[in-house]
Amino acid sequence: MGASRVLLTGATGFVGPRLLQKLKAGLFSDAEFLIWDFRPETENPDPDTNIDICSSAAVANSVAQFRPTHIIHLAAQSHVPTSFQRPELTWQINVMGTLHLFEAIKQYAPRAGVLYISTSEVYGRSFQSGKPLDENALLQPQNPYAASKAAADLMAGQYAAQGLQVIRLRPFNHIGVGQREEFVISAFAAQIARVEVGQQEPVLLVGNLDARRDFLEVDDVVSAYIKALESADSLPPGLSLNICSGKSVSIREILDILLGQSNLSIRIESDPTRMRPSDTPVAVGCADAAQKILNWQALIPLEETLKSILDDWRRIVSSLDKT
Repeated sequence: MGASRVLLTGATGFVGPRLLQKLKAGLFSDAEFLIWDFRPETENPDPDTNIDICSSAAVANSVAQFRPTHIIHLAAQSHVPTSFQRPELTWQINVMGTLHLFEAIKQYAPRAGVLYISTSEVYGRSFQSGKPLDENALLQPQNPYAASKAAADLMAGQYAAQGLQVIRLRPFNHIGVGQREEFVISAFAAQIARVEVGQQEPVLLVGNLDARRDFLEVDDVVSAYIKALESADSLPPGLSLNICSGKSVSIREILDILLGQSNLSIRIESDPTRMRPSDTPVAVGCADAAQKILNWQALIPLEETLKSILDDWRRIVSSLDKT
């Protein structure tokens, strides 16, 4: 694949660095890569990579110059509480930013294989059935992040109908080392690690523990993205695929596993600020299509993932404790 030119947006988030590393180690080892990493506060930023996706001109110029053969669109405002606090920013990035990218692709890279990374959050109220949802479930988002991603997901389908080779992937909750503390599993692990070294009282602040989610190790998600990108040229344009385990686990079960990996007695207290509006009791997907079409399935055990997250927070907390 020496002639491949891969554009990766949102390359410095939770998933991006892992994805980039695995792409360079696999079939895209000889490809040329361009990453978009918009950091407005940076002094003397690299004009080739510091692309503001909300600027149609910046997006168009970058795509025109690079002429990508493959594109993975990860860039998004993906934090649900932030989407309630800043809905306009969320829609600007997630919808208008995606529109700018698709328009640039249509004009300057119309034959590129494109992965639009959507989210399971687009299903929203459809999860109230309590059953694993497949890709035909109605999109019924319940928060600004989900609504903006659903709009962009539909947009991706529209551009596919116009002739772009766009594939839509809808990943469910993915977790792993390096996820920010504002996400629930990292929040648990960080607090446990602080309690273990005496930085925090033996009390864990939690939100809704009864919600059940379909959790994936981030490396399993990356594996699905790579399989989809490798076969993007041969997949039906506009195809939607759930990236999920097909199993649900409660937040309480997750917490119990993490607490079981610590030797301390820690009290649990509810924190109203950690409760999410319009919370979905059960969110689980059907992975049959991804297994059949991509020959992919989630492989990494949940307990192994949770141990790696907790051990990483122990390392972080320990290093801070020594400074």
